[in-house]
Amino acid sequence: MSASLELADVLRRHGTAYARAHEGHLGRVERRVMSAIELCRTAALGGHVEQCADCGASRIAYNSCRNRHCPKCQGNARTEWLAQRQAELLPVPYFHVVFTVPAPVAEIAFQNKAVVYAILLRTAAETLRTIAAEPRHLGAEIGLVAVLHTWGQNLHHHPHVHCVVPGGGPSLDGRRWLACRPGFFLPVRALSRLFRRLFLDELRAAFEAGRLGFFGGLAELGAPAAFARRIRELRQVEWVVYAKPPFGGPAQVLAYLGRYTHRVAIANSRLISMSDDQVSFTWKDYRHHGKTKLMTLKADEFIRRFLLHTLPDGFHRIRHYGFLANGHRASKLALCRTLLAMSPPEPSPDQAEGTAALCSHQRCPCCGGAMIRLGTLPRALPYQPAIWDSS
Repeated sequence: MSASLELADVLRRHGTAYARAHEGHLGRVERRVMSAIELCRTAALGGHVEQCADCGASRIAYNSCRNRHCPKCQGNARTEWLAQRQAELLPVPYFHVVFTVPAPVAEIAFQNKAVVYAILLRTAAETLRTIAAEPRHLGAEIGLVAVLHTWGQNLHHHPHVHCVVPGGGPSLDGRRWLACRPGFFLPVRALSRLFRRLFLDELRAAFEAGRLGFFGGLAELGAPAAFARRIRELRQVEWVVYAKPPFGGPAQVLAYLGRYTHRVAIANSRLISMSDDQVSFTWKDYRHHGKTKLMTLKADEFIRRFLLHTLPDGFHRIRHYGFLANGHRASKLALCRTLLAMSPPEPSPDQAEGTAALCSHQRCPCCGGAMIRLGTLPRALPYQPAIWDSS
């Protein structure tokens, strides 16, 4: 067992052979992700020398690749994002709702990531907002944060959306706050039926607009009759939507968001060992009460599964809807606070300073003192803009 094994180690050792073996099927995004993770925080990207102002300890700090698929590069982004979200929390229960698509839809999604993932996020949010707006359920405008995940614990392709939703919202006329019943948000059966209808309607519209492509085992779906038959079949199966118990409070909401929003397909902490041709990692078997197990895969298969979850350039996997939508979030949150008789949030200097220090890694690992930058280290390799992804 190696406590320090990283995904970068696997790619450095087996990535070249994988790229050579799959040269005809490895896309530009996948190649860029592999390259960025391999070179992350190495001399290839340059860096700087810094010294502690208190104890004099010095160290070399290499630059991060900042690729959103890199396990080492999400901590800073997560910290900054959570600091922004903390001021938006309301003193109400929060719920966690998960939308999952059937396997035949996941197959289509894999070959049409940008189009189908966007449909998944959009229709999950529309489903929640539509049901919540009905007077017999809540009669309110709600807000939510939706996060796309495309993986299961075993790294297979499993697209689903996690939604974190305040348990209530302003009435449709904006005059009062309407709260959901204690411990209950919205009926999952109604959510499931509407989600299925909205999603399949949008999927069919995308097909008719020529925005979907099919190849390999799905090539036959390019024929209108075959695609229409697939849509009819999908209307006959139950789609899975489930709501978890409400969070205990704002601190739990932030802790949850911190775990889910900037997660990648597999964290370095789950990697156990690597041999000449195998990689072992831990996974939770939710069919057996979340028991932690060990899975060992051929290195080629492990890399293949990891790369299943690369996202198209520019695709936003975290989205805000309803009264949390980016365009009017400030004004809508102000209305929510007024209806809830809340005081406007006050920025915390201590928190801001702590966040800045954490994000910039400016603390000495020996004594906690401030690290002073002494000089810059140039890149060991010529910079190639086409390789790096700062998304």
